[in-house]
Amino acid sequence: MKKNVLVYGCLSGSIFVIFMFLLGRYHNSFDMERGMIYGYTTMILAFSFVFAGVKNYRDKYTGGTLSFGKAFQLGLLISLLSSCFYVASWLVVNKTMLPNFADEYADAYVKKTAASGASPAVIAKTTKEMEEFKTMYKNPVYVVLMTFLEVLPVGILISLIAAFALKRKPKPSQSA
Repeated sequence: MKKNVLVYGCLSGSIFVIFMFLLGRYHNSFDMERGMIYGYTTMILAFSFVFAGVKNYRDKYTGGTLSFGKAFQLGLLISLLSSCFYVASWLVVNKTMLPNFADEYADAYVKKTAASGASPAVIAKTTKEMEEFKTMYKNPVYVVLMTFLEVLPVGILISLIAAFALKRKPKPSQSA
């Protein structure tokens, strides 16, 4: 099982690393909302390796049978390893290629709120919240936790789906 987690977790994680460095390189080419669409699409693509890893394990190492619990455990471990790649690559890209990310994100969010026709009180509240966000984003622990919270729930969901889809009980033996 360890080999499957390492192989498929690293394959999945490599998708995240490529995405993050492309994001850092071309971040001015799209707005924040498109970035979220690209990000979640990439997560689904990367976490497709959860299905591949669970199926490979079931077919090659367990004789074609696999319980829901074991499939979920395997998917979760692949997702966790892959999420570590996501977080690590974001930390590198954020530090080297997007050092002003928090400021740019906060400014874009306040502008979007103002453009939506929000009242001055709502805009002031949003501005205050974004100033708090920028302060918290200076803390690396906060950045790591928030980045994990961005990616890991998607991995957990896909692990659940994979476990349901790929579980297979042993066939009852037929005696004559």
